Amino acid sequence: MKIILFEPQIPQNTGNIVRTCAVTGTDLIIYNPGFSTSDRMLKRAGLDYWEGVNVQIIEELEELEKMLNETTGNFYFFSSKATKRYSAISYTKDDWLIFGSETTGLPSIFFEKWPENYATIPMKEGARCLNLATSAGVVVYEAWRQQNFE
Repeated sequence: MKIILFEPQIPQNTGNIVRTCAVTGTDLIIYNPGFSTSDRMLKRAGLDYWEGVNVQIIEELEELEKMLNETTGNFYFFSSKATKRYSAISYTKDDWLIFGSETTGLPSIFFEKWPENYATIPMKEGARCLNLATSAGVVVYEAWRQQNFE
């Protein structure tokens, strides 16, 4: 599996997601022009897990869209605005799990192209949203659970 972070903004969230990737064997793709893994808080949150994770940084939106169009697996976007539940998806080891930035979420262009690929994590009414690292962890572990943690 792969986690894709679209323009992450909080280093601690990205670092925590690196840790989740390390313990689940998940690859990480970060789309964020100018993103750097040298941030002190990013390194601190990820501790020494960076070395065990396949991390790819993409700086061009066209490259990300091309990767999505060419993947042999399925890809899913996670948004508080979606209606389908994340737990209704039958995940495979080749799936790509895409999360938006902490403040702006995902761009509307993805929803316009792939509305059927959107899912949400249920929350109580009136709640704004879950933390990015928590959301990624919830979905990755559900996907991994469906694969019997293999």
